[in-house]
Amino acid sequence: MPRRAVKMTAAEVKSKPPGRYGDGGGLYLLVKPPSPKQATDGLKDGGRYWLFRYTIAGKLREMGLGTASGADAVTLAAARDKATDLRKTVKAGTDPLEQREAEAAQAKAEKQQAAVAAITFRDVAAMYLAAHESSWKNPKHRQQSRNTLDGYAFPVLGDLPVAAVDTSHVMKVLEPLWHGKTETASRLRGRLEAVLDYARARGWRDGVNPAAWRGHLAELLPARGKIAPIEHHAALPWQQIGDYLARLRGQAGISARALEFAILTAARTGE
Repeated sequence: MPRRAVKMTAAEVKSKPPGRYGDGGGLYLLVKPPSPKQATDGLKDGGRYWLFRYTIAGKLREMGLGTASGADAVTLAAARDKATDLRKTVKAGTDPLEQREAEAAQAKAEKQQAAVAAITFRDVAAMYLAAHESSWKNPKHRQQSRNTLDGYAFPVLGDLPVAAVDTSHVMKVLEPLWHGKTETASRLRGRLEAVLDYARARGWRDGVNPAAWRGHLAELLPARGKIAPIEHHAALPWQQIGDYLARLRGQAGISARALEFAILTAARTGE
C-alpha cells in the first residue's frame, strides 16, 4: 500500500526546514533553501509555498496555491480547502491549470475591453492631431482640422467610445452639412476617416471604417461634384498677358517671381 502522508500542524508549516512535505490529498508544502544572501542575513529558508499535485490524462502536474509565509500567507486550513476543491475539479475531468489559464485570459480580455471602452472619439482625435499636426505646414489647415472636429463632430461623436462609432453616427454628423456646406462636410468626412483609421491602427477598433467614402458612404451620399460643381477662377484673356507680365515684373518678392515662372512654363503650382 502507498504510504499515507502525515498531516501537518500549523506550527510545523512555520518551522519545517527546507524540503517538500506532503499533507495528503495532493497538498504539499515546499520550503525553499535560502539564497547565499538570505543565509548571510540570517534567514533559514527562501520562502514557503503551497503546491497541489495531481494527475490528469496520464500526466503529473503541479499547481501553486500561494505563499505559506508572510503577510499574504495562505493558512493550512485554507490550503486544505483549496486542495479539496481542486480534487473535485480533477475528478470531473477538468485540468485546474488549464482552467486557471483560461480564467486569467478571460480576465485580461475583459480588462482590455474595459480599457478600450473608456477611450472616446474625442480622445483619439486629440491623439491623432498631436501625432500629425507637426507635418501640416499650413497653419490654416491645422486650425480648420481642429475647428471642424470641435464644431461638428464632437457634439455627436465626442463622448462615444471610439470602438462604438458606426455609420449611423457618421451620417448624423455629415448629413445636415452635405447639401448646404458640401466642401466643409467633405473635408470633415476625410478627417473622421483619418481619426478612425488611427484608432484601428492602435487596436482600439476593427472592421470597415464607417467614414470611408469608396464602397461605403458613396452609396449613401451624393457625390460632392453633383451637388456643388467646382467653379474655376476665370482665366486672363491671352491678349492681356503681355501687359500683365510687364506689371508683374515691376513687383518685388518671391511670390511675383513664382507666378511669372508658372506663367512662362505653364507649370502647376504643385509642380
